Amino acid sequence: MIDPPDGYGVRDDVRLDDVEAVRTLVAGTGYFNDDEVRIAAELVEERLARGAPSGYEFVLLDAADGSLAGYSCWGPIDGTACSYDLFWIAVRDDLRGAGLGRWLLRATEDRIAERGGGRVYAETSGRAQYASTRAFYERCGYLREAELTDFYGPGDAKVFYVKEIADRPDA
Repeated sequence: MIDPPDGYGVRDDVRLDDVEAVRTLVAGTGYFNDDEVRIAAELVEERLARGAPSGYEFVLLDAADGSLAGYSCWGPIDGTACSYDLFWIAVRDDLRGAGLGRWLLRATEDRIAERGGGRVYAETSGRAQYASTRAFYERCGYLREAELTDFYGPGDAKVFYVKEIADRPDA
């Protein structure tokens, strides 16, 4: 596994205080609506309540002061041999542009590969506000796989990205 950036700590286990930390971080990005913020916090609650059977795994990046700097939430896609979803990846707004998102994505991919994962799927909005998010995935080696027009609402497509991270076991 790759080492965390200097001055940051990394952990995979969520804590009770992460529910509010994730809610605050996601809301503070300015990208997500109230329902999406609620869902992000609910995934932490689900992991706390059910543990590994929840299907939600996390990589959490803590700043030196103990605050949450960024995180990813990911998990296996039921019914597939080696495909994983990247449910969330977010970095605190005041820390964006410092390479933390790229580090979180790489750390997540490493964990998926260790579990035998071969493909990672990420979804995002097609709105202009998300152009930097789509560019981020593309810079990190993700390929734009599909787009569902008007998925989130009129004029707001759902864009799917995929990345091969290991040789498929059936290849």
